[in-house]
Amino acid sequence: MGPRRRLATFVLLLAAIGASAALARADTIQSGDVRVSFDAGFTPRSLPRERPAPISVHFEGRISTTDGARPPALRRLRVELNSAGQVETRGLPRCPTSLLQSTSSHLALARCRAALVGEGTFVAQLPVERRLLVTGRALVFNGYVGGRPGMLIHIYVSDPVRLTLVIPIRIGHRAGGFGTVLTTTVPKLAGGSASIVQLRLRIGRRFRVGGERRSYLSAACAAPDGFPGAVFSFARSSFSFSDGRTMHTVLSRSCQVRK
Repeated sequence: MGPRRRLATFVLLLAAIGASAALARADTIQSGDVRVSFDAGFTPRSLPRERPAPISVHFEGRISTTDGARPPALRRLRVELNSAGQVETRGLPRCPTSLLQSTSSHLALARCRAALVGEGTFVAQLPVERRLLVTGRALVFNGYVGGRPGMLIHIYVSDPVRLTLVIPIRIGHRAGGFGTVLTTTVPKLAGGSASIVQLRLRIGRRFRVGGERRSYLSAACAAPDGFPGAVFSFARSSFSFSDGRTMHTVLSRSCQVRK
């Protein structure tokens, strides 16, 4: 490699590092008085160039209003992930939705721990005691949604009232830059009078099938030959609310090639 090419590669690498540092933040969008903050990423960031390797993915979404009032309820969510990643469910136990309905987090785990693929936390705003905020544990299980592979997010509120919400996430695939598509219609919480205002999840699971090691999520770093890494569009999402408004955002992230 000649001096000019080495210098050009070095400059591009510095630009990529600077861009990734600037891009590795939550994206905040606003429509009228409603704000959505969305963040997503993956670990490890160092991955093979050609073959997929195990990863875990984190998501965080926050919904708020400029005046502090209860935001409209989220009704539909769509998240499209870069085609460099893939989801593997073959051989992984599945949890039926019926086993999660009207259950606590403890009972949900007792029934479906073998299908657990992620967990996190949530914040819900309830229409009692001046719109009380409550926090709790969120669990993610491998399951079927509409007869096809999907995820089931289990949310349980124990105080001041007992509420269980199971959010079905469909996993679809398509050609193009965003190959994995996650979609859901969010069930109403407390008859629609309560809202999920924050959800934080980390999803990832390694398992064995017949002695073979598999990963629920895996990805490669699809950097061009000769480049040590890449900045790419990682996730594209849309949020649709009960009042009819829809908001969109795209997140860019970076990866490094692991030899």
